[in-house]
Amino acid sequence: MCLIALSYHQCPHYPLVVIANRDEFYSRPTTPAMFWPKYPGIIAGRDEVGGGTWLGFDRGGRFAAVTNFRDPRIRHPSPCSRGTLVRSFLVGRDPATIYLDRVHHERRRYNHFNLLLGDETGLFSYASVHGKSNGLAPGMYGLSNDILNTPWPKVQKATRGLARLLGAHTPLELEPLFRLLVDTEIAPDHLLPDTGIGLEWERVLSPLFVRSAGYGTRSSTIVVLDNAGQLLFAERTFDAQGKAQQTLVYRFSLDAVEKSLDQEWYVETSPGRKTRALQKSRR
Repeated sequence: MCLIALSYHQCPHYPLVVIANRDEFYSRPTTPAMFWPKYPGIIAGRDEVGGGTWLGFDRGGRFAAVTNFRDPRIRHPSPCSRGTLVRSFLVGRDPATIYLDRVHHERRRYNHFNLLLGDETGLFSYASVHGKSNGLAPGMYGLSNDILNTPWPKVQKATRGLARLLGAHTPLELEPLFRLLVDTEIAPDHLLPDTGIGLEWERVLSPLFVRSAGYGTRSSTIVVLDNAGQLLFAERTFDAQGKAQQTLVYRFSLDAVEKSLDQEWYVETSPGRKTRALQKSRR
């Protein structure tokens, strides 16, 4: 994951809203978002190389997401996949604070990363470059390939855009959120960070939606949790030309397992149009 904007208890109707883009090499095998067969309570995409994921939720209310920390001068010779940090939290049952304590002691097994975790005890962030975790107060947060709320142009644009949509005081709809994430405007040179990759790559990676030969935004994810405990999890995937391929939309109750409530998920082959129901069931 390379860009996350997150609203935490900033809107009276939506305790949590997450919008995110995953940038990756187009050649890296990836499974789109689904309920995992071995862990049916977890919804997330899957990195088929490392076996982990970049962002996921489970029906018990656990949330996790990871971004890389960009600094090519700091590299582990044989790192573990950072996506396994998300996977391990989602499949486990440790409270976020206990899990982060373990992550802190094992952080040197990975290239640097930022981790966001949420459970019934709150929302937390961890930056391996500093070795610090923080409980997050209600607020608007942005995260890319530096520490939380670093004022990169893409981070500020994403958080401002999300705040604007939440401030409209109308029911959130998917398409405006997805449109926010496909912004390809390159930031002015004087606003670009210097992360050690050179000016040309800083330009390439500066938009919310990245496009380049061999590497770019592979998927956008929207997560909206409402006051009734209903979760919307949507993922839109893109090809190497930046063209939308499909949109998977999942709606379910966080306590669906215990209370046997309806859940529904469907696929769109064109934005905004439901074309085929995948399943609607009473569990």
